Amino acid sequence: MVDFYNALGMTAPYYNLAFVVVTVWLFTVLFRYQNKKTFMKPWYLLFVCLCLFIVEEVITVLRAAGLTLIPHHINAFFELGIIIIFVYLLLLQKEHVKKVYKPRK
Repeated sequence: MVDFYNALGMTAPYYNLAFVVVTVWLFTVLFRYQNKKTFMKPWYLLFVCLCLFIVEEVITVLRAAGLTLIPHHINAFFELGIIIIFVYLLLLQKEHVKKVYKPRK
């Protein structure tokens, strides 16, 4: 019998891909929204992170199904890319807030 944690490890990538479908739909709604006051560059970068996550999860699912022989350490490169882009978008948003919303004296 498969214990709970192994079962969760086998099914989690499939659930992640199902949640990604909802997230991609939410991003399409956001990108259709046209407002000149909205600073969208961090959202585009977050969408790039989501695309990297999709590629990582598809590779994980294919590996679990035995359809590919891509090594496990490749996932670390995707995660590193996601983290680097995420830190960059946070710093970009911080600079935007500093520039646009100046503190009152």
